[in-house]
Amino acid sequence: MSVLDNLEPKLVWKHFDEIRKIPRCSKHEEIIRKYVIDFAKKQNLKSKTDNIGNIVIFKNASSGMENKPTVVLQGHMDMVCEKNSDVIFDFSKDSIKLKLDGDYLTADGTTLGADNGIGLAMSLAILEDKSLKLGPIEALFTVDEETGLTGAFAMESDMITGKILLNLDSEDFGVVTVGCAGGGDSKIEVPIKNQSINSDLNSIIIKISGLRGGHSGVDIHEQRGNAVKLLSRMLWKASNDYDFYVTEMKGGDKHNAIPREAYAKVSIKKADKNKFIDILKNEENDILKEIKPIDPNFNMDIEDISKLSSTLTKDSQNKILNLLHGLPHGIDKMSYDIPNLVETSTNLASVTFNEKNALIHLSTRSSINSSLQDLRDRIHAIAELSNAKVTEEKPYPGWKPNLDSKILKLSKKIFKEMYGKEPKVEAIHAGLECGIIGEKFPGMDMISIGPTLKYPHSPEEQLHVSTVGKTYKYVIEILKNV
Repeated sequence: MSVLDNLEPKLVWKHFDEIRKIPRCSKHEEIIRKYVIDFAKKQNLKSKTDNIGNIVIFKNASSGMENKPTVVLQGHMDMVCEKNSDVIFDFSKDSIKLKLDGDYLTADGTTLGADNGIGLAMSLAILEDKSLKLGPIEALFTVDEETGLTGAFAMESDMITGKILLNLDSEDFGVVTVGCAGGGDSKIEVPIKNQSINSDLNSIIIKISGLRGGHSGVDIHEQRGNAVKLLSRMLWKASNDYDFYVTEMKGGDKHNAIPREAYAKVSIKKADKNKFIDILKNEENDILKEIKPIDPNFNMDIEDISKLSSTLTKDSQNKILNLLHGLPHGIDKMSYDIPNLVETSTNLASVTFNEKNALIHLSTRSSINSSLQDLRDRIHAIAELSNAKVTEEKPYPGWKPNLDSKILKLSKKIFKEMYGKEPKVEAIHAGLECGIIGEKFPGMDMISIGPTLKYPHSPEEQLHVSTVGKTYKYVIEILKNV
C-alpha cells in the first residue's frame, strides 16, 4: 500500500506513484522512456521518439473539438539524484521512499523527483482521461533537462506542430511564469603534482555537512551555505598560520545543486595538529554565526585516518586553495527591472581530484546575455591566474517575457474565475526549456505553471499535496477554453 492511494486526483497520483519507482537520473532515462512509450501503446495513442530520446504523444481532439488549436503539454523525464551521505540508496535501482506529513510529501533522505515527475504525471493523466472533452494535444517529454537541457537543445524541428505550450515545470501554485534565465557551465582543470609524504605527519579528514543545499536557481537568493566554498575558506585561513598538506578534496555533485557536503584529507605535523584544528573550529564558529538563520545545522567533523602515502606539492595546493577561495558563488547582480529578481548568479557546484588535475565545475545564470558572458569571462580570468584550463559549454538561451501573450491572458482570466484572485505573473532565475523551445519554434505562445514544490535538487524536496489537484484542474480548464 502506498501513502498516495487515497489522494486526489487519482489518475495523477497513480502515475506519480509509478514514476517514483523508476530510476531516472539525468542521462539514464531508458526505463522511464519505456514506461511512457508503453503507456501510449496501452492507450492506443500515437507517439514518436527522436534520436536523443525525447518523446511526443498525440491525443486527437474530442468530437466537436476538432477546430481547437493544438496545445503542447511539456515536461522532462529526468530528475536530480541527490541523497544525504548517511542514507543507503541506489538511484540506479531503488524506488523513492515516500513520506506524507499532512500536506507535505517528501522522500526519505533523497530527492523526491517531483521535479518534474509531478508534471509528467499530470500530462499522462490528461492523456488517459477519456472523459475530458478537449482539443488536440501533443504531450512532449524531454530527456536530460537537469544537466544542461540537452534534450530540448537536440529536439528535431518537426517534433511538434502546436503553437501554444503549457510547460508544467514551475514550482509555485498561483504563479504564472513567463520568463526565465539563460545559463552556461564552466569547467576548470587545474594541473596538480603529487609528492611523497613525510613520515612524521598525522593524517585527518575534515568533513562539512548539515547544509541545506538546494536548487542553484530557485534557492540562490537565500544565500545558503556552499560546502565547497566553506571548506576552502577554512583551509585557506589555516594556511596562513600552519603548514599542512592536502591529498584530496571532494564536494558537490550536480551543476544545478548547491553543494551540501564536502571533505578534505589532510596531513600535518603532530606538534601543530591541535592548533591547526583550533583555527578550523574558530572559523567554523564564525561561519555558523554568519549563516545560522538559513543553515542552522552547518557542521564540521574532524577524524583521524590512516596515514596518507602522498600529498599535493605546495605549489599545487596553494593554486587550488587560492582558486577555490577566490572563485565567485552566489548572487552577482539583482535585476534593475523586476523587483526581487536575481539577474545574474553563479553556483560553484563541485570540486574533485583525479591523478593529474583538480576539477572544478561552475554553473552561471543570467536573464541578460551580456551579463552571463561577463561573469563567465571573469571566472575564466581568475582561473587563468592558476594556469588552469577552462572549458565553457555552450550557453542555453533565456526566455524573454511576452506580457501580450494570448495564453497568458487566458490563464489569468481562468485562474481568477476559479480561485477569486489574479495569479502572480513572474519571471524566474532558474532555467526552463521554454527558452530553447521558443528559439526552435518561432511564434510559440508559452506559459509555465505547476504545483508548489519547495527545496528541489536537495533531500529536503517537498511537494505540497493540496496544490496538485488545484493545478491539475487549472490546466484542464485552460485546455477547455483555449
